[in-house]
Amino acid sequence: MKRKTSITDLWVNKLLQRVCKPELLEEIEGDLLELYQEWVKNYGPKKAKRLYLFHAIKFLRPFALKKTSPLDSLKPNFMLQNHLKIAWRQLFRRRSHAFFNISGLVLGILSFIMISLWIWDEVSFDSYHANQSQVARVLQNQTFDEGVVQTWRAQALQLAPVLRNTYGNNFKYVSMASFQNEYTLFFKENGLKQMGMFIETSAPYLLSLEMLHGRREDFDGINSIFISESLAKAFFGENDPMQKILKIEDFPELQVKGVYQDLPHNSTFAGLQFIASWEVYQKSLPEWVGWGNSWFQALVQIDEHKTMEEASLAIRDAKLDHMSKESGERYKPQLFLHPMTEWHLYNEFKHGKNIGGRIQYIWMFGVIGIFILGIAGINFVNLSTAQSEKRAKEVGIRKAIGSSKFQLISQFLVESLFLTTIASVIALLLVQILLPIFNYITGKELGIPWTNYFFWLSMIGFTFFLGLLSGSYPAFYVSSFRAHRILKGSIYVGKSSRLPRNILVCIQFTISLTLIIGTVFVFQQIQHVKNRPIGYEVKDLITIPIVSGEIQDRRDVFRNDLLQSKHVQEVSWSSAPINLTLVTNSGMTWSGKDPELNEEFVTVKVSHEFGKTVGWQLTKGRDFSRDFASDKLGMVINEAAATYLGFKEPIGKKIKWGNHGTYTILGVVKNMISQSPYEPAKQTLFFLEYKGPSQLNLANIKLKPSSNPKEALRKIESTFQKYHKQNIFDYQFIDEAFAQKFVTEEKIGQLSSIFAILTILISCMGLYGLAAWITQYRNKEIGVRKVLGASSLGIWILLLREFLLILLIACGGATILASYFVSQWLDQFEYHTSLSIWVFVMAYLIILGITLTTVSYKTIRAALQNPVKILRTE
Repeated sequence: MKRKTSITDLWVNKLLQRVCKPELLEEIEGDLLELYQEWVKNYGPKKAKRLYLFHAIKFLRPFALKKTSPLDSLKPNFMLQNHLKIAWRQLFRRRSHAFFNISGLVLGILSFIMISLWIWDEVSFDSYHANQSQVARVLQNQTFDEGVVQTWRAQALQLAPVLRNTYGNNFKYVSMASFQNEYTLFFKENGLKQMGMFIETSAPYLLSLEMLHGRREDFDGINSIFISESLAKAFFGENDPMQKILKIEDFPELQVKGVYQDLPHNSTFAGLQFIASWEVYQKSLPEWVGWGNSWFQALVQIDEHKTMEEASLAIRDAKLDHMSKESGERYKPQLFLHPMTEWHLYNEFKHGKNIGGRIQYIWMFGVIGIFILGIAGINFVNLSTAQSEKRAKEVGIRKAIGSSKFQLISQFLVESLFLTTIASVIALLLVQILLPIFNYITGKELGIPWTNYFFWLSMIGFTFFLGLLSGSYPAFYVSSFRAHRILKGSIYVGKSSRLPRNILVCIQFTISLTLIIGTVFVFQQIQHVKNRPIGYEVKDLITIPIVSGEIQDRRDVFRNDLLQSKHVQEVSWSSAPINLTLVTNSGMTWSGKDPELNEEFVTVKVSHEFGKTVGWQLTKGRDFSRDFASDKLGMVINEAAATYLGFKEPIGKKIKWGNHGTYTILGVVKNMISQSPYEPAKQTLFFLEYKGPSQLNLANIKLKPSSNPKEALRKIESTFQKYHKQNIFDYQFIDEAFAQKFVTEEKIGQLSSIFAILTILISCMGLYGLAAWITQYRNKEIGVRKVLGASSLGIWILLLREFLLILLIACGGATILASYFVSQWLDQFEYHTSLSIWVFVMAYLIILGITLTTVSYKTIRAALQNPVKILRTE
């Protein structure tokens, strides 16, 4: 028969006996037993038992607990003060150890904070706009030759009315707009060159503009203009800007009806100084602009009751339904919405699908930040365990007099948190000092959010987590020493005790090598593209936008005036700068053309002297000439176009271009980099005229090699203002504009270089820690070997051999990692460099030199020690 459980057998009684003070235990148990008997009479055994358990547990409070209970050590005022005193003394007693420990953590935390601020700025792009999740840009996919799908941001002028009238239930706002561009604004005689765009009336709502003067609804489209706060101050100072009259180049006068807050730097519309009436802009467009002219952008805000996917799917055939059947079947246009949340980080498309964009750099630098922080934590572990023997006696004595393992672990964790806190404070101060330099490199406007409580919670949590994570292994490792073995002088168990530290240092150098190799390949790719033949001469070539009708009407006189100057070699006109040709056209037919081919050509309108001005290189035929009136219907094509057309001998061949006429190929020039330098040159056609001279809105000026650029610009400006005094003289050197094509990759390379150097510095500290630990561990062995006749050189080689083995393994791991990631990165460019063995060899030699320099200090010092002194100490 099963014995009935007595009330004195309950687990809570055993717990009370274990943790309560002896002088209180008898009284507590007696009182509970008397109460239990009374509860049995009043409520019965079951409820009495529950009451007994409840009141027994209530006695488990601090006043009744034993002083020796592990729970007692958790009191903030019990051991913490003592732990902090010891940590403070250790900081000054072992200054060298503390310096390397804190320095490594500072570099790691500093790098992590910098990268985190950069990433946060990137991922919060466009968050200023209140309706960010509902705003989108309309994009279109079109199919061209060989089934290649291209994605365009530009749309036809007629799209907005269709979206409103046919698909209006999907949208709250639809705004047709020009792309952001620089325009010259005038207030009376004062002119400023500012970035702006023409857009429909819903723009202030769609862009969530914060109005400082006026209301959003005042942007009514009737000769109205909204300007930014900074532009208002530039034009009007402290005076009231409202109702003032501004003029934009040759457009009609506009009235200021609102002033909005400047948009932040991390907005797609950053630097947008004005938005102007779309109606005014639309009236300036030719009447023939139709569905085939994708020149504008369409911005929408979806209805609250619709999802982005639903609205995107609904408008898919909006353009197809308004094109001719033949064009629709040929180009298969499909519209879709690209959400504002993806504009910045997911802005690249290939074959009609989104393939990412800057998000790859977010992931890359996020991983680098974690790696650097991890390397700093590894340093802490290595340096702490390397110093373990020096504190072994302390641990042994404390254990011998009764310290528990829990108390020792808490002591070392407090020391870790103490050092991490110091490092975090120093790192924050350094970040504040170095941010201006970092902002200059990255082109950002980053700042530490001192007043943001989330930032401080993150910093405190991050510091606490890093301190515990970095200090856990040393704490558990040192506290595990056995007192009797420590006091006997032996705490190591063999070579296996070195294995964890060797692995950690190997990881450090694998990461460092990977970063070095990756950084070199970034710069090698940039240089590889820069060395690519451009096909024209960028030196001493200037472009000037011409918006004045007066200059357009007197182009030849203007050109002759410039040529009379001793500074100007040649002047020509074009519809686009040679380094940025974006306009493409189709509708061409020629002999032998595949009927299924959906052709596409880059088209550039030029004047006769364009080739001489830019210095293009003819390979066949001739250039345009004023001596032949027939050149009006002539074309010069590039080599890519000749291959595309399929002509073995292209000179004299005819190309019919819709209603524009039939053109004769006059010459072939070498391919010119007029778009992305990382992509193959596109097939390009250069021609003189097809819709009138007004489209030649860019002057190209070639300076003489002997001219002084400053003097030349002064002369050109005076000639420019002679024909149009109110127009602002704005120019651009083509070589500087061409260099801008590499800015993103160069910034990535610079950032990678900085973090690679920091990683190497931190790794060197870890290597130094491991060297200190190994020489300390093998001190007795060194003494015995020297007594037996070993040379200092032999001892140095012996100690160095272990580090070289670690380095060899790290080289193997870095080779695999770097080869994979660099190949993935290079594959995104159609024109790219190849993996070069010398880059890997160079990285290995750099790390080898750093390793020898760092390790040799400790190893040579150990090898030169007096063996008698070593053995006497042992």
